[in-house]
Amino acid sequence: MSDEWTSVIDTVRGRVEPDESEREAMQTAIDTLTERVSEALSDLPVDAEVKLAGSTARDTWLAGDRDIDIFVAFPPDLDRDHLESYGLTVGHAVLPDGREEFAEHPYVVGEHDGFAVDIVPCYAVEDATAIQSSVDRTPFHTAYIRERITPEIASDIRVCKQFLSGIGVYGSDLHTQGFSGYLTELLVLEFGGFRPLVEAAADWNPPLEFDPEEHGMASFDDPLTVIDPTDPERNVAAVLSAGNLARFQHYARELVAAPGTDLFEYPTPEPVDEETVRERFVSRGTTPIALQFPTPDIVDDQLWPQLERSRSGIESELNRQGFSVFRSAAFVSDPTATGDSIAVLLFELAVAERPAVERHDGPPVHVREHAESFFDAYANEDETVGPFIDGGRYVVERPREFTSARRFLTSDALFDVALGAHVETALESGYELLVGDAVGSLAPQLGRQLAQYLSPTPRNGSGLS
Repeated sequence: MSDEWTSVIDTVRGRVEPDESEREAMQTAIDTLTERVSEALSDLPVDAEVKLAGSTARDTWLAGDRDIDIFVAFPPDLDRDHLESYGLTVGHAVLPDGREEFAEHPYVVGEHDGFAVDIVPCYAVEDATAIQSSVDRTPFHTAYIRERITPEIASDIRVCKQFLSGIGVYGSDLHTQGFSGYLTELLVLEFGGFRPLVEAAADWNPPLEFDPEEHGMASFDDPLTVIDPTDPERNVAAVLSAGNLARFQHYARELVAAPGTDLFEYPTPEPVDEETVRERFVSRGTTPIALQFPTPDIVDDQLWPQLERSRSGIESELNRQGFSVFRSAAFVSDPTATGDSIAVLLFELAVAERPAVERHDGPPVHVREHAESFFDAYANEDETVGPFIDGGRYVVERPREFTSARRFLTSDALFDVALGAHVETALESGYELLVGDAVGSLAPQLGRQLAQYLSPTPRNGSGLS
């Protein structure tokens, strides 16, 4: 296995290491941008420090990456309004065609010479435990990694990032819920390289806890805890889902057992067409039912948690109503040429129709107070069968509120379940309900997502696409 492993890793390493021309282009861009930031700061009535951040600063960026993160660190006693105002002034001066985005506070993103650039204001706090904004930690992360990294570890970090990308678990956004760059760097450092990390991961038994600086473990209820070396109150792996940790373990075992470069490239499925979607659901003997609505105009880190909350809330109520959800998913299409995008909540039902009546079990007859209360409540109900006794307890058969999932999903009761706020607003404005064969009409916009749904693997079985 050693020769095979070495061959595979060397091949991947050759793909992910930036060459000299890339490095020169990156450094030229950084020098130009840093100079522009300094010039913009000279016009402001405040002192600030320019700090390069992210994988570029830590020399863990992959070949082909074109991202540059520049932080502008202002004095801690500067009020938030001025921090935001000065930060935007600098950002727009450096990136005249840039646009504003918002995390905990606004910042400017744009393009320079083919590089995607973020100009982010932060506070120059003394240490990460004194942060006033979450972005204040980032310079400390950069310094921590740079002080400990070697060229060999940096190379292994690149290989690890490519592996995580290849298996679909790289990224700490709230859609992916995977491994951040900083978490990846800490884990490779913790284990002393990529190979010892995946060999260890193959045998992990979550929940797991790592404390690189031995701060003393804080209490976190997460599948993986990695205490931030710069801030002992923070779990660097907090966003990582249990499913993505399991995917990492699955493919770590596969890589150790049978190394292959295919594990380092995420497969893009061929989109399915309408007829294939219809045929596949018919062959499964289930009933697909989908709510289609315009994608709410919010950033992804707001959108995906709201879609997940809505998917989970509707699934729970469908199950409570007796419609037995087999599997479910949330999808968002790419914007069309007109800028339109659709969101879809898909529920695959094992049971789509229910009888007109439902059984409702009451308390055992010997529990006198509750039993008498139950009996009295239903004794004179004209539409109720019973109460009668079955197995020592009172039972009634009462009219079912919804005899089909379609009726429930087109009723006002849909809005009584837990929905994301913007998703609820979008649904209130109007949605299309697709049932059975009609779900095939989603294929032109969601063909790849439906292909993944209908043929799930450990890489793509999350239910969110």
